Amino acid sequence: MKNGVNGVALGVFVFFFLAVTVMGFLAARWRKAENEQSLDEWGLGGRSFGTWITWFLLGGDLYTAYTFVAVPAAIYAAGAAGFFAVPYTILVYPLIFTFLPRLWSVSHKHGYVTTSDFVRGRFGSKGLSLAVALTGILATMPYIALQLVGIQAVLDVMGIGGDTSSNWFMKDLPLLLAFGVLAAYTYSSGLRAPALIAFVKDALIYIVIAVAIIYIPIKLGGFEHIFAKAGDAFAQTNPATGKPRGALFPPEAGQWSYATLALGSALALFMYPHSITATLSSKSRDVIRRNTTILPLYSLMLGLLAVLGFMAIAAGVKVTNGQLAIPQLFENMFPSWFAGVAFAAIGIGALVPAAIMSIAAANLFTRNIYKDFIKPDATPQQETRVSKIVSLLVKVGALVFVLTMDKTVAINFQLLGGIWILQTFPALVGGLFTRWCHRWALLAGWAVGMVYGTLTAYGVVSPTNPAQKHFGGPAAAIPGIGDMGYIGMTAFVLNVVVTVVLTLALKAVKAPEGVDETRPEDYTADAGDPGVQVELPPATAGSAH
Repeated sequence: MKNGVNGVALGVFVFFFLAVTVMGFLAARWRKAENEQSLDEWGLGGRSFGTWITWFLLGGDLYTAYTFVAVPAAIYAAGAAGFFAVPYTILVYPLIFTFLPRLWSVSHKHGYVTTSDFVRGRFGSKGLSLAVALTGILATMPYIALQLVGIQAVLDVMGIGGDTSSNWFMKDLPLLLAFGVLAAYTYSSGLRAPALIAFVKDALIYIVIAVAIIYIPIKLGGFEHIFAKAGDAFAQTNPATGKPRGALFPPEAGQWSYATLALGSALALFMYPHSITATLSSKSRDVIRRNTTILPLYSLMLGLLAVLGFMAIAAGVKVTNGQLAIPQLFENMFPSWFAGVAFAAIGIGALVPAAIMSIAAANLFTRNIYKDFIKPDATPQQETRVSKIVSLLVKVGALVFVLTMDKTVAINFQLLGGIWILQTFPALVGGLFTRWCHRWALLAGWAVGMVYGTLTAYGVVSPTNPAQKHFGGPAAAIPGIGDMGYIGMTAFVLNVVVTVVLTLALKAVKAPEGVDETRPEDYTADAGDPGVQVELPPATAGSAH
């Protein structure tokens, strides 16, 4: 790390940060609604976004500062195992093509704002809806914290805040200012703010990656030299484990782990509340279908981004915290002005998803805890006010998490969040196609998956740092097979098995199944269809075929 503050890079960073701050506040007037005091307007942007806005919003939502920092950092630390993020983002788009349009249609038809709204309406169960809501909030909190970790990594490398100051207030002041700005424009503009800023964020990221993938290899002597240096580095023994540091190719023993982690991550990605919030903000079913065909462009970007981890090794970047590897690579290799552009891309790449995540978590609390259990007669104005307040509290919680806990803890809890959110898949995706599963069986399966996943993850020792005895990684031995696999997938399989067995038992004793308020035609409805967003009288329990 260079000594002192990189003034030029800091100046460019501040310029872009101020620009998106102004955009965030102006977003309140963008597509201004007649009635701003409704959760549809504040939390879903009026359900009015077209194909390109939705594409940028979903991209800004899914490809975060943590992605920009952590994916190549995983390559930097362990090699090819970190590439699991690339196949999982390829797998996810055909998957969501099958169910997201159905979720959009039924949500638009009934005015659902969250996944828990749908689960409650589909299965007639506030308990199952509450379980999905709490899981979503719990999984989202460390995800928001990691966006702030991404900002802090950039500030550290530029020489301000973070570890560069001994005074606790000055050390965290830049992060506090960034948090304050984020909180203010999210409260003011709702989902419109990150939707507008996402244009700048994605443009910067594409520019930085395009330049990096050409400019840095030229400076380092070409890709052949980069991979050779990386291979030599991974072949060295890690003194803490007595094993090689990593590998350019996944070893045979790690193939189950690699495959299950990629598959499980693909299944989990659109279970996160922020993914669904961005989806439901679209104005039509066809917008969702078109987006599933063009979003893979981000996977191409992610593959190029991952290669930066090898470049950091070849460039001789030495950091004690792997999350600093890519910011430090940019600092070392780019001219100061372009390093500032790269840092701005990472910083803004944190603001956009953090805003969407806090809105999504707030919507879950408001609709599925506050309205369902605390104030059932809440007006749309009261819902919006509560959601705005909770969005602030969620961000405060994430900030406290970042400022008071070790950064590796935040990363471990984000991995745990993926295990948790995957357990909502049977209720949400299964419910979009069939109502065969019993609501009590789904709740029991969710509980088994949550308990198994949490306890198993707690017992995992870090493979690179034996001193870390708990939450050391996402993989553990698969029961009955013995090979290492993604804990979330094992928990998911247990979840499904319990759900199926208990459903058969509960149907045999004719346990009450609850009332399904949806109808088969709701799952293919579009915005122009008659009756859209009109609450229908509860229908008898049935299937959406």
